[in-house]
Amino acid sequence: MAVQNGKDLLIKVDLTGSGSFQTMAGLRATRVSFNADTVDVTTLESQGGWRELLSGAGVKSASISGSGVFKDDTTDERARQIFFDGETPDFQVIIPDFGTVEGPFQVTSIDYAGSHNGEATYEVAMASAGALTFVPAS
Repeated sequence: MAVQNGKDLLIKVDLTGSGSFQTMAGLRATRVSFNADTVDVTTLESQGGWRELLSGAGVKSASISGSGVFKDDTTDERARQIFFDGETPDFQVIIPDFGTVEGPFQVTSIDYAGSHNGEATYEVAMASAGALTFVPAS
């Protein structure tokens, strides 16, 4: 796999609930993390005292975060609405040369900041709120 541009990792939000995805405006940095909790089934009889894990068990989760400049765009307004209404709409994460992850996420935080001689910035964090799908890049 060749080196990829960071700007190609995109976070998109479903604007209307109809599958109409739009890239979140103003983001400069994005991140997606996947996690799987483990279920330890180690016993006194485990070979050599090594930990054993139960395959396929545990809770899977994903988190998305991003930061950028406040643009007062439709997607900024939608992110605020999702947070204040407690919605869990579908988001898409486009990971270059890897694929697309899609599913429901809850906006868990939105932070706004600014200084008297700089631009207004924001940070947003989201947590998966259901099953996610993955479509590999073609």
